[in-house]
Amino acid sequence: PPVLYVRGEITAADQFAVAVLGTRHASVYGKEVARRMATGLAQNGVTVVSGLALGIDGIAHKAALDAGGRTLGVLGCGLDISYPAEHRELANRIAASGALISDYPLGTKPEALNFPPRNRIISGLSLGTLIIEASLQSGALITHRFSLEQGRETFAVPGNIYNQNSSGTNALLQRGEAKLVSCVEDILEELNLTMIAQQSE
Repeated sequence: PPVLYVRGEITAADQFAVAVLGTRHASVYGKEVARRMATGLAQNGVTVVSGLALGIDGIAHKAALDAGGRTLGVLGCGLDISYPAEHRELANRIAASGALISDYPLGTKPEALNFPPRNRIISGLSLGTLIIEASLQSGALITHRFSLEQGRETFAVPGNIYNQNSSGTNALLQRGEAKLVSCVEDILEELNLTMIAQQSE
């Protein structure tokens, strides 16, 4: 985008970033996976990028902050609008020790059409995208398509075959469009981030 609006600060450390995305209607399993993955990334000096949505996104942001790491939230509205309202306090925490980012001017409302395009920024800021619990119609799969166009990696956590919210992630794995991960080390090794991890210790 020609302009990015930022509330907070983007630092040199944010060049080592991984997006963590998934459904708004996460299962207990999905929530725990998101928490552990985001915590592990943050503890290893990797910035966690997500979209501040309810569910997996919010859990990933909060876990990164609780682990003392950095996180970037990419919005589908102006930075002066708190959306979703439930994440007002979380947004303030992100801005205080990371950054909120949007390519929409102040005052832009969170219209549904704004969210698919903003996903290109999420993937563009990240070396790779980790998708946890996403249906076939999930916005996370839109981010995956942007990742492919931008030459980024996509990772996916296998999910319950009986859970509709895992149908998208399982399909990515079945088609070979995403690398299966079961722990944060899988991501660090694939993206050659193990040296960053050692330096953060």
